[in-house]
Amino acid sequence: MTGPKAVAADSRRLAAAAARAASSKQAERITVIDVRELITITDYFVICSGSSDRQVKTLSDEIVKALKTRGVRPVRREGEVAARWVLLDFVDFVVHVFNREERGFYRLENLWRDAPIVHWEEATGAAGNIAERSPPGP
Repeated sequence: MTGPKAVAADSRRLAAAAARAASSKQAERITVIDVRELITITDYFVICSGSSDRQVKTLSDEIVKALKTRGVRPVRREGEVAARWVLLDFVDFVVHVFNREERGFYRLENLWRDAPIVHWEEATGAAGNIAERSPPGP
């Protein structure tokens, strides 16, 4: 497969890989949101939480490490010093790793409630498996 559909399927698989990496370090409330129809700057948001600033750092490090093994590195990393909200920009998908309190305050999922949720546990196949429901609340 080539073209835009191949890129979307690849970015979806990589976003799912980021979610699985976060899961491997006990991230909380992992959500992958398909924002392709809503914005043009990226295809997917991966959102997860840690219970402490230390866990937020561990989660972001694990995600970067897991994707590096696939030959993908973030073009931008923000928030790592304070470790309250770490943003990892992989261009085709963006990972938001929140401290539990920060996530509750910003409620990012509510901003994108019209976007479908990706079932990332099953996202190893083709670009299907996208739920037609809104993201969970805070």
